This record gives sequence, structure tokens and C-alpha cells, in this order.
Amino acid sequence: MRISYSAFDTYKNCPLKYKFQQIDHIKTPKSKEAVFGTTLHSVMKFIHTPGILSPTLDQAMEHFSNSWNPAVFENPDEERAAFSQGVKIIQDYYKRNNPADFNIANLESRFQIEIGKNTESHGNKRNDTESNRHIISGIIDRIDRTEDGWEIIDYKTTKKMPTQERVENDIQLSVYLQAFLSQYPGEAQNMDKIKVSLYFLKHGVKLSATRTLEQLKQSEEMFLETIKLIEEQKFEPQVSPLCDWCGYQNICPMWKHKFKEARKIDTEEINNAIDEYVNLKSAISLTKDRLGKLQETIVNYMAQEGVERVFGQAGVIGQSLRRTYKYDAKKLKEILEPLDKWEDVLKVDGIALKNILGVLPAPTRREIEKVKTVDKETKSLIVKKK
Repeated sequence: MRISYSAFDTYKNCPLKYKFQQIDHIKTPKSKEAVFGTTLHSVMKFIHTPGILSPTLDQAMEHFSNSWNPAVFENPDEERAAFSQGVKIIQDYYKRNNPADFNIANLESRFQIEIGKNTESHGNKRNDTESNRHIISGIIDRIDRTEDGWEIIDYKTTKKMPTQERVENDIQLSVYLQAFLSQYPGEAQNMDKIKVSLYFLKHGVKLSATRTLEQLKQSEEMFLETIKLIEEQKFEPQVSPLCDWCGYQNICPMWKHKFKEARKIDTEEINNAIDEYVNLKSAISLTKDRLGKLQETIVNYMAQEGVERVFGQAGVIGQSLRRTYKYDAKKLKEILEPLDKWEDVLKVDGIALKNILGVLPAPTRREIEKVKTVDKETKSLIVKKK
């Protein structure tokens, strides 16, 4: 299959959003944050496009102003604040950087790289034991030639700046480096002289790291694992702070009940049940019998409407799915016995496994994940009171 890094990132954050976006092709308007980021990326490209003379600060400001789209903002105050922030970012960038000092090798270079193994043919027989190749595509913001090597740079307009450890393990940078090496394969001998960097424009800070070939292999394995989940059509919704910026809330089972007034689907009975459930759940003298009946009413309603959370005046109720797993004892023994860990989990129970998983190498943990299956599922309700 063909997948971009942004699509991969979407799946890791929320598999259901990936489905809406990449498979169902449901369009949503670009968020103001996305438009702001695109505009600043355009300015960075303008600043560093090679020429006889580098653009001045005034010219960069003019480009920013001409590219600005005020229509995406909700009100004039918000639009003015965002524009002012953009101006400050560009001014700070010029204070810290002289565009003429950089040896730009490429800007916004598109790439396609293959991962996985070929399906081989032997005579008239086809060997399908190996997975087909997949293609990762994307765009690298900037590639610089440095004094002793290269630097691959990706611009970020996020408010929060991650730790150095996050940059050292960032999958996006690993993919970009892999794409770079597909164009310059000889540079694989000089990995220590190739920097990968995230430049956080709002903070004026660049965080850099290097990679090893082993790290690139691990990032490829993560992509292949994610592709396998996509091919198995595993698209469960995942609630996170990113939901606040998601354009699919009105059709997502975790959020669509929030839009119940527009959908005109509720009855007085279910609204009363939701609010009473929230209040009873937080009461000291909880009546278990009544709570059970309310839970049954709400769970049945959730199943009927295809939602995972319901919204009432008193708060929000969501379903919590608890899974217990069982393991293939024979396969688990084959993995753990060479590591002298089999004796620790002879009963093959989850608690014993959990105690040793943290000290096992990552490849071994991934092998163990592959031999577990769902044993039992139970649902309960979680209340978040307003």
C-alpha cells in the first residue's frame, strides 16, 4: 500500500480518524492552525530559496502578508493575534539566522521510498511468505549541506516543544533520513555526519540528533506493523487532547452525541437517564439497583445509536472496554526459553508477564504481542462530571 508520514501519524493518534480521512475520503475544512502552519512553511521556503541575494526581512514580511488568509479565523481579534504572532516568528527567525549563511541543497523535496520485502517468484510458483513492498511518501522541508556533512530540517509550529529524547526517537525524522539515503546511498557510511533537526518556529529553537542504521530499521518495522493493522481494518477511535481540533467529531462515536440537538435523536427518557446516572454515580448513598437499570438503559442506547460516549447536562458518560488476554503457551515458550525467562511465567498469566516485559528487548516484546489474543471483553461506564 501507499502511505504518507502524515497518514501514518494520523493512524497512530486515532485509527478512526485515519479511516474517515484516508479510506472514506470525508473532507473537512482545514483548521486555522493548519493554515497558519502552511503559511509559515511558505515563508521559510521563500526565505531560503537560492538566489543571487537572500530575501530581506521586509521582503519576507511582504510574502507573509500576501499569503495570509484571514477568512479561517472566527473573529477579527483572533485573526489579528495570529497575524501578530506570525510577524514575531519571522522577526525572531531573522535575529537568529542569516539566510545567506546556509548552503541549501533542497527545499520541500518530495520523496517515495519502498519498505518491506518483495514477494518473490520461483519458476511458476509464487512465494507469498514475505510481505509485499509498501511505499512511504512525503515532503522534506529542507536539506542543508554542512561543513562536514548534511542536515535534514523539518519546521514545526506547535505550541509545545518536546524533549531532546523525543527528537532522538522521532519517527518522522527517521523516515526523512531514510528518504535522503535513497537519493544519496553512499552517505550511509557517514551516518554520524548527518543531522536530523526539528526547528520550532514559535520558540526559535532547533533540536538536533543523529540516527543509526538500526534505528532506521526499527522505524521501518513500526511502519510495517501499522500498515498491517490498517490492512486488518482495525480502526478504533482514540480520545486525546487532539480531539479538540478534529473535524470529524459529529460522526465519531466518541463525540457525535455531543451534537444531539442538531441530529434530533434524543428523547426525554434518555436525557434524564444520562443526567441521573451522572448524579447517582457521584453520590455517596449510591443506589446500586437503580444504577444498574440506568446503565442498562444507557448501554442499550449507545449500541442502538452507535456511539461510545453520551453527553448530558450533568456530565459525560463513556464506555470503558476491558480486555483480558490469553497466550499461546507453546509459542510463548519458544520466545522466552532462550532468554531464561520461561520459568518466570510458567503459569502464563498476565501479571507475571507484565513484571518481566519491561526488562525484555523491544523485538522480544513485539514477538510476544503477536502471540496474544483477546480472551474476554467487559464494558463499564466512566463518568466525567461537569
